[in-house]
Amino acid sequence: MTPPASHLHGVRTLRVLSTSLLIFVCYFIIGLQLAVVPGFVHLHLGYSAVLAGLAISSQYAATLISRPIAGRKSDSAGAKQTVRIGLVVCAASGLLFAAAVRLEQNPWMSLSVLIASRLLLGVGESGVAAGATLWGIGRVGAPYTAQVISWAGIASYGALAAGGPCGLWLERSAGTGAVGAAAIALALIGFLWASALGAVRVERGDRLSFRQVLRRVLPYGTSLTLAGFGFGTIASFITLFYASRHWPNAGWTLSLFAGCFVVARLLFSGTIRRWGGYRIALLSLGIECAGLFLLAFAPAPALADFGAAVAGFGFSLVFPALGVEAVRHVPAQDRGTALAVYAAFIDLSLGISGPIAGAIVWARGYPPIFLFAAAGAALSIALVFKLYRARAVPAVVKSPAAALTVETRPEAARSQARGAACRELCAAAADEIATSVEVSTNASRHRRAENRT
Repeated sequence: MTPPASHLHGVRTLRVLSTSLLIFVCYFIIGLQLAVVPGFVHLHLGYSAVLAGLAISSQYAATLISRPIAGRKSDSAGAKQTVRIGLVVCAASGLLFAAAVRLEQNPWMSLSVLIASRLLLGVGESGVAAGATLWGIGRVGAPYTAQVISWAGIASYGALAAGGPCGLWLERSAGTGAVGAAAIALALIGFLWASALGAVRVERGDRLSFRQVLRRVLPYGTSLTLAGFGFGTIASFITLFYASRHWPNAGWTLSLFAGCFVVARLLFSGTIRRWGGYRIALLSLGIECAGLFLLAFAPAPALADFGAAVAGFGFSLVFPALGVEAVRHVPAQDRGTALAVYAAFIDLSLGISGPIAGAIVWARGYPPIFLFAAAGAALSIALVFKLYRARAVPAVVKSPAAALTVETRPEAARSQARGAACRELCAAAADEIATSVEVSTNASRHRRAENRT
């Protein structure tokens, strides 16, 4: 007896959540440290805000560089193994963080150890994020890739939002070193949880080179980079934008952006499977672009709040929608590498949008930065539309028996493929008719010859 669809849906969701929980643990550790590192470097060690920013950004640089390596490791050694290695590295990062706090009386040594801790955390993040996402896909199947990516995003952003306040609370109640101890404990708990989950099969076969994977993912990653300008700009400058206009509650605006982001992923991630990644990406980018325009021209905080909420709602599904289409272009044995390379483009987007937006603020003020982000979303729409028009279609059918064989051809070859298929089928039918006529004619001649004798 086949289980009801609701039961199967619940089982799939639990399987996805079991791996998404590992992503939550990793990003909760990141959130814990993210809240206290700037203050520790600037106020405790006495270094400038520039060095505090360097300590923060060193993790992002390590993540950007190590993501493709983690993806390839997931493909070759298995997702479970990669996640467990990533969690061990996160625990080592927490140990170095605690050591940096103990070395506070030697500021230069403390800063050096702290940056080493941040670099390790970036590497650990790559392993957990890439491995757990591929692990989730392996547990529920490739058709549910969009749901896995969506839950991974919910886990990561939710953990960052929860980790920050918890990090500040730990610092106030037990000292900065308690943040490192908490990171070690959480990473070890995550390691035990990962060890208890069943592994998925490692796909075998000839693997593409990294350059080949990058070439196939690049158009989708470029679209994601352009779309991410809105997120990076709002996260970095919304508080300064509100302060420049003497508007209150910029934190509420960020909460609206994040809340609508999560709601869209919870409610509408299934539409990607039903309607396709291209269509959802185009619709989502259009919504994001509209929200950014509202922010740029908002005359009052209420309209700016609404614009940020719309932008967050729109941006939410861009990542999973384009990710589904990017993964389609690589074989199963290279799926982890493709996901990791694709995810690296959002790191790139967040890394370059801040400096560009800062230069625009210096030259033209705050409102134009949202127009810059809207232009990025508009360019992303144009690129996604071009990819949508050139999407793969069935190739020419070589024979009636090969009608189920699917190759890829550009969209422009659709009519030509159909015409060639019809000609092949008609030719086969004509051959059958000619053969039948010939057999019938020969039989008639044979009967007449027998009658004469």
